[in-house]
Amino acid sequence: MTTPPSVCPPPLPPTPPLPYGQRRPRPARTVAIGALVLVLLAGAAVWWLTRDDDSSPLAGRPRVTDTAAGLSYAVPEGWKSNDGKSLIQAFTSSITMKGPDGHGGAVVLAGRGGPVDESTLRQRTETAARSNAEFFYPDGKSTVEESRATKVSGRSAYTVVLSTRDDSGRAGRLRLTIVAKSSDRSAFLLGVTESPEQPANREVDAVLAGAAVV
Repeated sequence: MTTPPSVCPPPLPPTPPLPYGQRRPRPARTVAIGALVLVLLAGAAVWWLTRDDDSSPLAGRPRVTDTAAGLSYAVPEGWKSNDGKSLIQAFTSSITMKGPDGHGGAVVLAGRGGPVDESTLRQRTETAARSNAEFFYPDGKSTVEESRATKVSGRSAYTVVLSTRDDSGRAGRLRLTIVAKSSDRSAFLLGVTESPEQPANREVDAVLAGAAVV
């Protein structure tokens, strides 16, 4: 687990969802995402939901309106929303999906951060994505599938997609979008799935693509 840089840390902390300073034992790494999904599902609750009435792939689905992060995003069928109470401070809400056999789960996490200048948005997003890939897939490798500028409700944003594999051969996929909301705030959505081939990847992509600033 990496140490946060002393100057201008990325909006998504390099220390992923564990209390600061805590190291995850190596034997637990093969169930990192699955355990996270189970914990979040155990505390899942119907939060502030609205309906998605646009023409996106998730049109008509309930939406989480996360006022802390300042983002709204859809909840795909079969996913559960969480009010953020079981999350560390870096995250403000989440939705989770448990795989049909108890494996291959997925999670989307929202959060807020400090200011991000548009000129450094790419670097900050790529750094944060790789830091989280190192947490979920320690001692492994990640490959950039996508790295591009985008817009979320007209605000400058950047999306990075990584395919990941740890030293045991366990594969997964991570998608991160950081939004430069204002001169003093940013927000992010992080999606992680346990298998790069499972249908949940399309749902994670749709959730992040359909996000809106509130």
